[in-house]
Amino acid sequence: MEFSQRARVCFAAQERYRVLFEDGRECEAVPTGALRWDGLLPAVGDWVHTRPAEPGLALIESVEPRTTAISRKQAGRAQAEQVLAANVDLAVIVSALDRDFNLRRLERYLVLAVESGARALIALNKADTCEDPAARVDEIRAMAPSVECVALSALESIEPLRHLAGAGTLVLLGSSGAGKSTIANALLGDAHQATQPVREHDSRGRHTTTHRMLFPLPGGGALIDTPGLRELALWAGQPALDEVFAEIAALASRCRFGDCQHANEPGCAVSEALEAGAISAGRWASYQKLQAEIRYLERAGDQTKALQEKQRWKSIHKEMRRHPKYRR
Repeated sequence: MEFSQRARVCFAAQERYRVLFEDGRECEAVPTGALRWDGLLPAVGDWVHTRPAEPGLALIESVEPRTTAISRKQAGRAQAEQVLAANVDLAVIVSALDRDFNLRRLERYLVLAVESGARALIALNKADTCEDPAARVDEIRAMAPSVECVALSALESIEPLRHLAGAGTLVLLGSSGAGKSTIANALLGDAHQATQPVREHDSRGRHTTTHRMLFPLPGGGALIDTPGLRELALWAGQPALDEVFAEIAALASRCRFGDCQHANEPGCAVSEALEAGAISAGRWASYQKLQAEIRYLERAGDQTKALQEKQRWKSIHKEMRRHPKYRR
C-alpha cells in the first residue's frame, strides 16, 4: 500500500490541480469524492495529503488546517467565500503610480489582508511615471501608519521590496496592469510569467496571469501570483474594517450614544471630526461603503444559515416519516 505524501497546491482552476511535493517533484492532482462532498476543496497554497492514483496523477485526500487565508466573496449573487491564496505570511498589495492609482481601492485590499491574518505591505510600482512618488508614500503612511509601504520601478529594480519581503510565503495582489508579473519574474529570477504593456488611455492592463499559481522562491519560501481582480467584494468582519480605519473606530467609541449613526446626532465625535477636517470626506465615505457591504454580508449569511437549518430539519422529518417506527 502506498503511503500518504504531503504536498502543496501550486495550481488550482475549476477542480484541476497541480501539487508540489516537498522533494521538488510536481504532478497533476484531483480531489477525492469525499472532499467534494464535504465542500473542502483546496486552494493555491494549501498543504494537502495525497496518494498516487496513476503515473503522473495524485489523489488529494485531505487538506491541512490553514494558518491564513486571503478570501473574497465569490463573484455573483452567491454568498460564498472564495479563497484566493492559503497559508500566506505576507500580502503584497501592488498599485501602479500612474493614472490607475486609487487610495479607496487600497483601503479595500487592506481590509481583505487584515481579515486574512497575514501581514500586509503596499508596493507602489512604476515610480518612474510619477512626478513625486515620495508624496504618494506619505499619503499611504497617513492612511495606514502601521503598514509598510515602498515605491519602486519593477523594470529597473525590486530591491526595496525584496529587502522587506523576508522569508515565508508571499502573495501578490492588485489590479491588472499594476506590474505584478514583472515583480514576480524579478523575485523568481526568471521569466516565469508573461508581461504585457498597459492600455494608454486608462493605464489598465490585460490579464497576463490567468490563474493563481505558486512558485518556490530561489532563496526559500514561496510566491503566489494572482490575476488582476476586477471584482473585490469583501469577505470580512467589522474588526478588520476597524483596524484599517483605526482613527474612525476610535472616534466612534467616543460618541455620546452607543448606537450613534454619525448623522448629526448630538455629541457625535465622528461628525465633529468631519467638520473640523480631521477626517477627509473621501475616507469617511469609503468607511461607510465598506461597512454597508460587511453588514449586508452578515445579514445574508444569517439568512443562508437559517435556510440551511430549515432544509436540514425538513430532510430529517422526511426520513423519520419513511422509517417504520414512526409510521402510523
